[in-house]
Amino acid sequence: MLYWLLYQEIFLKLHDKYPVLSPFRIFRFLTFRTAFASLTALFMALIIGPAIIRQLREFQIGQYIREEGPQAHQKKAGTPTMGGVLITIAIVIPTILWADLSNKFIWLVVFSTMAYGAVGFADDYLKVVHHRNLGLTARSKMALQILVGIGVATVLVYMRFTGEFTTHLIFPFFKNFQPDLVWSHLLTYPHLWPVAFLPFVAFVVLVLVGASNAVNLTDGLDGLAIGPVMTVAFCYWTFTYVAGNLKFSAYLGIPHVVGAGELAIFCASLIAASLGFLWYNAYPASMMMGDVGALGLGGALGIVAVLAKQELVLPIAGGVFVIEAASVILQRYYYKATHRRIFRMAPLHHHFELGGWPETQVVVRFWIISIVCALVALSTLKLR
Repeated sequence: MLYWLLYQEIFLKLHDKYPVLSPFRIFRFLTFRTAFASLTALFMALIIGPAIIRQLREFQIGQYIREEGPQAHQKKAGTPTMGGVLITIAIVIPTILWADLSNKFIWLVVFSTMAYGAVGFADDYLKVVHHRNLGLTARSKMALQILVGIGVATVLVYMRFTGEFTTHLIFPFFKNFQPDLVWSHLLTYPHLWPVAFLPFVAFVVLVLVGASNAVNLTDGLDGLAIGPVMTVAFCYWTFTYVAGNLKFSAYLGIPHVVGAGELAIFCASLIAASLGFLWYNAYPASMMMGDVGALGLGGALGIVAVLAKQELVLPIAGGVFVIEAASVILQRYYYKATHRRIFRMAPLHHHFELGGWPETQVVVRFWIISIVCALVALSTLKLR
């Protein structure tokens, strides 16, 4: 909005008549807008955080702690949850203020973040307002997540026809291996187009649903999930900026994605909003993100990975999320098969808690692992 108003409407149209307006040309620079988007997001989160905590307490929206969870967590019962509302506001508003709103990628990431956040909001609402321990049923939640993913994939299919997006899959470490996720031989038959794009749609849904659920499973300790979210977002801030720059992408051998540079503003807002939320979520937490935050953040990371054409880097950068989700899957199916457990409790962070690690120690060590994963992911920029 500010980009459109101050640069396109004021500077471009009036600077010839009014030279005093020449400083407004700075709004065309992505680096400037990225920096101010992050500052806006950070200060917004810090300023409105206390008001949101107060409102959540007034509405008696407190955290529900399951009885089968670690006993040390029972003292957290009643802590204001649904703090993901704060994160969403602090991401979306700065993005709209500082990004180029004619860029379709911006609207896609905003939609995905808010849509997955809405699914999480419904789940939280049923848990803490209606006192339903499990919120949405697993089937309902998964169906809604898949539906959002299909909607996003459908838009990308349309953009593929207009030449604004490619359905090729980029493999890190393999520069020339870029298979198309569309059965191109079926495109000559219009009635078979839904079948032709089925692999691509399924892949996009897998990335979005997988990312949103992995972040949600990681959100079990004060500050645990938000740390890896920031490291992954930093990775994709780098990837989107490079992919949107023709010279940098050519030098590093990664696909140039026209318009992807604007996503750096979204990623910067995401990092800063998460940092502001961490101010209130650090141990002992004054507020928890809830599913509205976890699902929204996961959906945001997933769609940015898809748009930057770096989907396969996401499991590397988000190694902590992958480990946490894998521990739940392994525990569940191993127990069904043998009636024994691999871990003391899943997700994995509970295993270490029950092993005697203090909560803060688990969080910091998982953050360290996340930073290492991020560095490995960033190394793929050059190792191609």
